[in-house]
Amino acid sequence: MIFSVSTSLSATRPTPETRQTEQSSGPDLLDAYRVVLYNDEEHTFDEVISQIIKAVQCNRQKAERCTWEVHTKGRSVVFVGMIDRCIKVSAVLEEIALKTEIQTD
Repeated sequence: MIFSVSTSLSATRPTPETRQTEQSSGPDLLDAYRVVLYNDEEHTFDEVISQIIKAVQCNRQKAERCTWEVHTKGRSVVFVGMIDRCIKVSAVLEEIALKTEIQTD
């Protein structure tokens, strides 16, 4: 599993699965942004899990699910919310050179 650094904005509509990862309050999830974490071959599962917990402030179980999804599918939406929060989440993930992308509609 490898994750490297690269934050960018791209346009994609959120899926119902994406909307379930909502971490911030707000009724209109279609206008939300999301942080996508990509697979790499440089980080251990424990490193990624710990960084997701730190970035998203979620429980270990959610971080493990996201890490497993990244490992098996190549990417995972780890956070959905307002752009300012997404930028912060992405920055924390990138502290250890994980590759992220911020997406929007």
